[in-house]
Amino acid sequence: MTTIETARIESPIGPLLLAARQGALVALHFGDAPDTLRWDLERRYGPCVFDERPDPAGAVARLRAYFGGDLAAIDAIAAEPGGTPFQRKVWDALRRIPVGTTVSYSELARRVDAPGAVRAVGTANGRNPIAVVIPCHRVIGADGSLTGYGGGLDRKEWLLAHEHAATPRGQARLPIRQSSS
Repeated sequence: MTTIETARIESPIGPLLLAARQGALVALHFGDAPDTLRWDLERRYGPCVFDERPDPAGAVARLRAYFGGDLAAIDAIAAEPGGTPFQRKVWDALRRIPVGTTVSYSELARRVDAPGAVRAVGTANGRNPIAVVIPCHRVIGADGSLTGYGGGLDRKEWLLAHEHAATPRGQARLPIRQSSS
């Protein structure tokens, strides 16, 4: 049976549920639905034992630092997203997008040597199990528009503004929810 360490933290973009396995973050979900997180992890790993911890894989401290303004803090979080070889290639490319920068889906497809697979890149981006840390929020439409985001466009816009990336609707809309921690 696989042991998964979990934690729940409050953030400026709402509650986050984290899960780590063997020292690496394996999931980061928005919201407060631990059953969904557990279902996803059991589908991926089979039967699991869930163990709530204060800072699995050091991710809690690094995420708090990131939300506090140390934008590079999330780069130090070990991540193991699983996935197919193609998804892993896309997710690895996402981690190489510098903070404060955005790329289009077509540019991301070129970066993974699949310029004709823009839709497949978009699908892989949308299936990213470790939001924020694997920064799928840094991918935007070719026209500069904020396109779909599993956590909602308000969160995507907040994250881009927090990272000082240009957003089509400007950078004035930061408050979503204040953290209570």
